[in-house]
Amino acid sequence: MPVMAVNAEDALPGALRRAARDLPQGAPIVVMLHGYRYSPRLPAHDPHRHILSPQPGPGGISWPTALGFTGDPSEGLAVAFGWEARGRLRAAYDRAQGAGAGLGALIGDLSALAGRPVGLIGHSLGARVALQALAVAPAGSINRIVALNAAEFQDVAQAALERPAGQAAEILNVTARENDPFDFGLEMLLTGGRRRALGAGLAQPRANWVDLQIDDAATLDALADLGFPTARGRRLMSHWTPYLREGLFEVYRAALCHPWALPLGLLRHHLPVRPQPRWSGLRALPAAMPGLRA
Repeated sequence: MPVMAVNAEDALPGALRRAARDLPQGAPIVVMLHGYRYSPRLPAHDPHRHILSPQPGPGGISWPTALGFTGDPSEGLAVAFGWEARGRLRAAYDRAQGAGAGLGALIGDLSALAGRPVGLIGHSLGARVALQALAVAPAGSINRIVALNAAEFQDVAQAALERPAGQAAEILNVTARENDPFDFGLEMLLTGGRRRALGAGLAQPRANWVDLQIDDAATLDALADLGFPTARGRRLMSHWTPYLREGLFEVYRAALCHPWALPLGLLRHHLPVRPQPRWSGLRALPAAMPGLRA
């Protein structure tokens, strides 16, 4: 089954409706969400020609391929969701709320048509879109969200988790100390430092939420013990490591497409008790990362 593309404010395409109805039993639905500075209206910045393309685009990255969607119907349904993420950060942050509200309705339709919940993966502001969708989607329509260096705040996530869909969904919050400057910038630019970004995890722990710090050696040891060897090393600053570091998409594929193979409780049991504190990466010199594409 090919990757199906849809954009914010579009009606659910008929082809996507049919694909959801015809999905084989047990096959997953995964919605993929890009972050800042993409725009489906501009060919040079169209996410459907870049990271959400079925074939590797500029930069050699294809999320659908990395998640295991190659066109075989038994693999499930991959949905590439585009939205207008260009312009000033505050404007894009605000637009992400509307995009998420529309996505929540779309997810409700997809889940009902397919008779199963939907998984989401989003980077940066795409993770904000996912959490906004969680806040409005019908109960039971979302099973997991993988948030990659989410450009969102703790209080927004906490509120989404209190909603009907949020109480049942599970969230894998992928963080990195390499992203600390971006988290700090988000906090200062949008709130004057009054609110805390999700790079620090939730203010109050939740059973359906796990933080995964991907530039922490103990965390990578735990992933290796679980059968997910991942490239090592740390950069001083990077916002894109969650989808550039080799080996991580194997974790995301298991989490979204075979959730029974990676229960959150099992993952939590193997991980360090808490992530490293903000700015702890500054104490270590940046190291070469052989598994990280330039």
